[in-house]
Formats: sequence, structure tokens, C-alpha cells
Amino acid sequence: MKPEPRLPEPITQQQLELLERRAARLREKPPTAGEEAVLWAAAFPIGEESYALPLEALRAAVPLKMVTAVPLSPPHVIGILRFQGQLLTAMSLASLLGGRGWREDPAVLLVVDPGMGGRLVALDCERIPKPVQLPLALVDEARARATGPVADVMLPGTHQVNLIDLRRLIDRRASEKRNA
Repeated sequence: MKPEPRLPEPITQQQLELLERRAARLREKPPTAGEEAVLWAAAFPIGEESYALPLEALRAAVPLKMVTAVPLSPPHVIGILRFQGQLLTAMSLASLLGGRGWREDPAVLLVVDPGMGGRLVALDCERIPKPVQLPLALVDEARARATGPVADVMLPGTHQVNLIDLRRLIDRRASEKRNA
């Protein structure tokens, strides 16, 4: 006995309409809250608070042990290090933010571009940051309210992330030095 191929059964009009409705539903984008514009940020703790840097500013995370101390440097300068052939200044982020203390000793340096002509700097950090999404509407509101280099972004559930504007933070420190 030779097996015969199974021929598809004819589709009824009702089945055809059902398949067309399903195909139309699949073509539509599902309504999700995820379509909201977001800012990707690198989040990390400083003391008991949560801070973040815009992810596009982050270039690398390197061990703190790569830093060479510089005698007689300002209090916010940890030292210098070589990164991809460039000499970088390593700074204390806690000191730049006004003396907030670390919960743990910093073990990582974040190599960042503060948007000041391509010159990179390194900031100390307790641990490697985690990527987070911040709703752009909330970020814009927080930046409009901010008077300094840190914008307090209030997320749903009473969670606050302090978003750091690197350019304003570094410029502020430079202007304080000029005025001293």
C-alpha cells in the first residue's frame, strides 16, 4: 500500500475570517507602557542614596588600583591613570558631590566623558553600575527643578534616583577653584 499525501481540507468562510482577524491583530503594535521614551543610565549607590550617570557618558569601568597618587593635589583628586594612551585625572565622586560618604571603600573607577571637548575623566565608585531606564518625562521635570549638578528623579513607588550632570559637576568644581 502506497501512502497518499494528505490534502488540506478546504477552509470555510468562518475559519478564513478568524485567520484574517488574527493576522490583523498580530500586525498591530500592542499597547504597552514600554513605548514611553526613556533615558538609559548607569546606577550605583553613594552611601544610602542611589545615583546615576547617563549611560552615553560612560566609557569604561577599571580597577581603582590603576591610579597613581599625585602629591599636593586638591582634595577631590585621587590621582592619575593611563587609559587607552590618554592620561586621565581620577576624582572622588563623593567629594565632588559635597562630601557624601561611601558605604564601602571604592573599588572601581568609572571612565566618563563629561562632554567637555572629548577629555575623559575617571570617578571612583563602590561597584560597577547597573543599567536602568529612567522615564524621560520624569528626567526632564527633575532637570528643570534642579539648581545644581544633581537632578532628583522621583520614580513610581517613592524611589528616588539622583541623576548627575557631569558637565555641571566638573564645571562647578573648576569655577570654585578659580574663585578660591
